[in-house]
Amino acid sequence: MKLIKTLTFLLPFLMAVSASYAQQIKDGETLNVNGIAVTYSVTNKEKLTIKDQDFDRYKVLASIKNNTGKSFNIRLANSLDLTGISNSKIIELDCINATGARLTSKKVQVSMKSHLINVTYPTKDKDGKSITAILPVTAGYYFDEGQVIENDAIFIVPAGEVPQVTVRSLLKN
Repeated sequence: MKLIKTLTFLLPFLMAVSASYAQQIKDGETLNVNGIAVTYSVTNKEKLTIKDQDFDRYKVLASIKNNTGKSFNIRLANSLDLTGISNSKIIELDCINATGARLTSKKVQVSMKSHLINVTYPTKDKDGKSITAILPVTAGYYFDEGQVIENDAIFIVPAGEVPQVTVRSLLKN
């Protein structure tokens, strides 16, 4: 019981601390987040009705540009190194008032580009003849100085509201 009271007291404090790292961003605005220029823009808006309720559907584009003066690289140790995928995420935009209806997003993450290499290996075709095949393999992730990366999402918000979007950095230094 004492643990529940302690958690109840600490939970709002922890939520406030995690939210304090996020910055509000508006349509067409560019923010500097640790040297990365983050631009958020609405590319399309339409009205829709879901189960007799009105909503606004926004297609949005998140764009980031590396202005840090350095490149970021992640090399994968092996093909099963799944930590590289989570470490490759750079920026997260969270739509606070998104409903998530119809399997739409509540947030959008922008990740580093994949570094693909082609691996040639011997195999056999359907007739049993020896051939070589090419398999693209992810060797790592990169985000070079001056590079721009974009990602889009669809947010559904209550009718008459605009998306309330916050930005936070996911980049591990």
